[in-house]
Amino acid sequence: MSQSKSTSIRDMKGRQRVAALTAYDYPTACILDQAGIPLILVGDSLGMVVLGYPDTTHVTMGEMEHHVRAVARAKPQGLLVADLPYRSCETPEQAVENARRLVAAGAEAVKAEGGQAILPQVQAILTDGIPFCGHLGMLPQSVLEEGGYHVKGKAEAERQALLADARALADVGAFAIVLELVTAVVAREISESISIPTIGIGAGSHCDGEILVVTDLFGTSGDYIPRHVKKSWRLSQQMRSAVVEWKESVVNPVPIG
Repeated sequence: MSQSKSTSIRDMKGRQRVAALTAYDYPTACILDQAGIPLILVGDSLGMVVLGYPDTTHVTMGEMEHHVRAVARAKPQGLLVADLPYRSCETPEQAVENARRLVAAGAEAVKAEGGQAILPQVQAILTDGIPFCGHLGMLPQSVLEEGGYHVKGKAEAERQALLADARALADVGAFAIVLELVTAVVAREISESISIPTIGIGAGSHCDGEILVVTDLFGTSGDYIPRHVKKSWRLSQQMRSAVVEWKESVVNPVPIG
């Protein structure tokens, strides 16, 4: 089933843009499934938007398994992908072991950050029969080494490296690639040069689809909403109003009779 679902995502290239969102819990997964989202990602972004960590490098395999199990209980029709967290994919053996753990928790595919540098790990995962999604551009798990979040592809060396990485992932058998904070020009060039979908986040309008952190879309991530989120529904304001109204009804109840 997972192979057919990942193949369906791959086959959307040139036919239909991929609308993907993250989910970290059962009720959100149910909402996304009811809306017909074809790819749901249990991202390690949960570290920041759910667990309150400063970045994704604090997320553990145990935490990823916990949230994957919660999302999987919704039994979504779309493909359920899970991130391999920080330092869980450093050797082919470790990559396969941890990919299997995520699949056992309910994931139908896994995603890892990097290109040619992790090609042996990607090949091992695919050889084990687990569909793989790539992630290039700004790599959140490398934020400490890189000293922050930076748009990639501005320099020619970065452009060439991104193109080579994307082609390598496509050639080895990845079914899609997330492009995060890549310049629009380079994202378009990558999208036109490979046979699998590119799913952008802050990478312009010429990718084959788009993915957002669901709490950014809902406006419940906190005070900061990334610039690439075109519209946020600011549901946190409505939620806060509901809480205030309920609190008022408890503190100052309306007399009955």
